[in-house]
Amino acid sequence: MPYILVLYYSRHGSVAQLAEALAAGIESVAGIEARVRTVPEVGPGFDKAIDTIPDQGPLYCTPEDFAGAAGLALGSPGRFGNMAAALKYFLEQTTSSWINGQMLGKPATVFTSTTTPHGGQESTLLSMMNPLLHHGMLITGVPFSEPALHSDYGGGTPYGVSHIAGEQHQNLSAEVAKLATSQGKRLAHYSLRLLNDH
Repeated sequence: MPYILVLYYSRHGSVAQLAEALAAGIESVAGIEARVRTVPEVGPGFDKAIDTIPDQGPLYCTPEDFAGAAGLALGSPGRFGNMAAALKYFLEQTTSSWINGQMLGKPATVFTSTTTPHGGQESTLLSMMNPLLHHGMLITGVPFSEPALHSDYGGGTPYGVSHIAGEQHQNLSAEVAKLATSQGKRLAHYSLRLLNDH
């Protein structure tokens, strides 16, 4: 069965919650499934060997997971208005997929969470789109036809679903969870439509 890769990095769990809601939206569409993956931490000495399987949560993403996906949902916390280094490092290892055009014409979407309302959510989302555009992917966001985009002030954005976690890393609001689920469902429909067109 074709799958959409839900690939994310999460430090305190908020981006992971968004990933779960997106995956639920994907799984609600018949004929396609969600494959949820994460990436390892990076830091000083990050080139040392890491365990190939994390202690908890989803598996680490492989180049094969990335290249074989029918679509991609990419999530990261905001880091000074940019994606987290761990996710960027993974994307920099996808050169082979880029050279071989393995992601050309596949749909993608992005999502984020920040601690504060001024954490650079929109620029973080845009930073995640850049490598996907280089891969030739088709970017989809959250249209203003989504009622929750108008009614919630704890997240949103047309660039992709976002969440303001606060210092206590609060759970997603019902509206933000609904936006994430809708975003996943929309991505699943686009992925299937493009698969059927080829």
